Amino acid sequence: MERLQQIASQTTASAQPPPLANHPLDPLSIQEIKAVVSIVKENYSGKNISFNVVTLKEPSRKSFIEWREKNGPRPPRLAFFVILEAGKAGVQEGVVDIGNLYLTGLKHVQGVQPILTVEDLCATESIIRKDPTVIEQCRLSGVPADEMHKVYCDPWTIGYDERWGNSRRLQQAMMYYRANEDDSQYSHPLDFVPIVDTETHEVIFIDIPSIRRPLSKQPHSNFYPADVVNKYGYRDHKPINVTQPEGVSFKMEGNVIEWENFNFHIGFNYREGIVLSDIKFNDHGKNRPIFHRMSLSEMIVPYGDPTFKHFRKHALDIGEYGAGYMTNPLSLGCDCKGVIHYLDAHFAERSGDPITIKNAICIHEEDDGILYKHSDFRDNFSTSIVTRATRLVISQIFTAANYEYCIYWNFLQDGSIRLDIKLTGILNTYVANKGEKTGPYGTQVYPHVNAHNHQHLFSLRIDPRIDGDGNSVASSDVVSDPHELGSLENPYGNGWFGKKTIYKTVAESLTHANAETSRSWDILNPNSINPYSGNPASYKIVSTQTPRLLAKENSIPSKRAPWARHAMNVVKYDEDRLYPSGVYVPQSSGDGPIGIRGWIGDGTDKIENTDVIVFHTFGISHVPAPEDFPLMPAEPITLLMRPRNFFTQNPALDIKPSYAMTTSGAKKLNGETDVSSILDKTSKLAFSNTSASFEGSCCSKK
Repeated sequence: MERLQQIASQTTASAQPPPLANHPLDPLSIQEIKAVVSIVKENYSGKNISFNVVTLKEPSRKSFIEWREKNGPRPPRLAFFVILEAGKAGVQEGVVDIGNLYLTGLKHVQGVQPILTVEDLCATESIIRKDPTVIEQCRLSGVPADEMHKVYCDPWTIGYDERWGNSRRLQQAMMYYRANEDDSQYSHPLDFVPIVDTETHEVIFIDIPSIRRPLSKQPHSNFYPADVVNKYGYRDHKPINVTQPEGVSFKMEGNVIEWENFNFHIGFNYREGIVLSDIKFNDHGKNRPIFHRMSLSEMIVPYGDPTFKHFRKHALDIGEYGAGYMTNPLSLGCDCKGVIHYLDAHFAERSGDPITIKNAICIHEEDDGILYKHSDFRDNFSTSIVTRATRLVISQIFTAANYEYCIYWNFLQDGSIRLDIKLTGILNTYVANKGEKTGPYGTQVYPHVNAHNHQHLFSLRIDPRIDGDGNSVASSDVVSDPHELGSLENPYGNGWFGKKTIYKTVAESLTHANAETSRSWDILNPNSINPYSGNPASYKIVSTQTPRLLAKENSIPSKRAPWARHAMNVVKYDEDRLYPSGVYVPQSSGDGPIGIRGWIGDGTDKIENTDVIVFHTFGISHVPAPEDFPLMPAEPITLLMRPRNFFTQNPALDIKPSYAMTTSGAKKLNGETDVSSILDKTSKLAFSNTSASFEGSCCSKK
């Protein structure tokens, strides 16, 4: 520590801290990244280092709330970094106090491998193209030695392979061939897998199957415009444009947004991508906290073919590559449509130089259909009210080799929050011999192309503050009344009710989904009781796409993603409980008390009426089909977090209706009710129709 203090004083004397961020949760600016890198380089002067992570170390929950709600001191601005030092196993990590240009917490962590960056992935392709053993395997597969420039690979982390463990920083190269640089490689996979050392830039081994499968001679299955036009032509499709002539309904100050009574902070980091924090709802002048922090904390894509080395295909994409590192720059009118506000993202390259991903986050509004409606049959439905909904969308898209993950955080006017994920991109493929049976573990989606069964399982991390501190979590089921038909309690046999089971310990929380009981989960505050229902204020997680991890217990995927074995995992709050598969995920075996396994412990921690963290597992199990190839239509996954017993009435009643007519108003019009929209004057009939009396109407005249 004495050495670190000496370095800090020297640095402070020769440099000035970068400008203070607008908000304690704002991502690091370019100036802050430069300052952190400079301090770290000074500390490691004369040594060969490369940067793996430079990111905000978020203030503690306690210090943030004291600053935000109790007029306490502003939390210090800290950065967390991870570097690799040539010739030294493991990683070096530490913290920089940006405001004081002070380095602290320096630690050498051994027996781990850090996250893979885009730079690491890009280097792998040039390595395999030059390696003589790879060239020979390509030749045996049917690729001439002078066509190595037509050989491509998708670099994946190796998962965990006991032959090397985590002694070397490794990638496995999924091999493909393109006859032309504009072809899709996934219709021409190769049958062997080189293992590449990321740091020494060498191929250390090649896994070769016992049954060889030569390169397919089929034409490439392509999807870019020239190929599609040549094969099919395009449909006559009319564009739909979104206009907001009066501008948007949200306000932003830096990364803090206000919209329709919601107020929250939008963060972004290398690993989780979008992070939403300090989420509150203005309930008629009272700012009520809902969630302290929400993010996608991990995901796993385990493949289901137990043959060859396919068991290694179980990417934990967030922990092994980073949803932030892999994020796309978004395009106006394509990835996002309408009146858009973008936020950029800043990271550090291996050299430490800052890089910027333009338009990493898209913020916009969308029409969301009907918010609520009612009509009265007594006067031929003239008495009516209908209100259309608008949603606020915070989105990003990241690419994990072949797959795209489109993340949409939707804020709804009734106080609900909906998370939508769309899966698109290209199936991971493996070559099949002519007549080879690809089932039961895969499907032939194109001649000689085998797409393996796989799952996409996500871990949603929720740090709740439902109406303040002291929260509990419960499963909520609907059950038939246990009393028999004809009994005094249930004479007609039609009784049923909602049954809530509050988890008192961590072990009780480790639960599965149950479609038979329409299971949902409530995050509730037992100290905040609704004056009408007498029930505690809560937010309900309604999530129906909740498959179980299909890999067997104690298998490598199961050990590396123990959170995926249950739909619900609740643990006691602790500041560092961020990543359920551990801080350093690549090449981790999953053994030992790492991540959520250590947090669960013996399951006896009390989690009732206290600060808790919720990890919810959701996703899909994907059995591929030809319709998923060569480019997969977006597969939707959705879950909803909605208020229950939080408000005393529908919180969206103060949204201006699109149309409203009372009974007394309809009587005055004597049946000549004008049903045109109060708000929308741009809608019109698609076709000439003499029976329709009103353009711009939002409902039919009876």
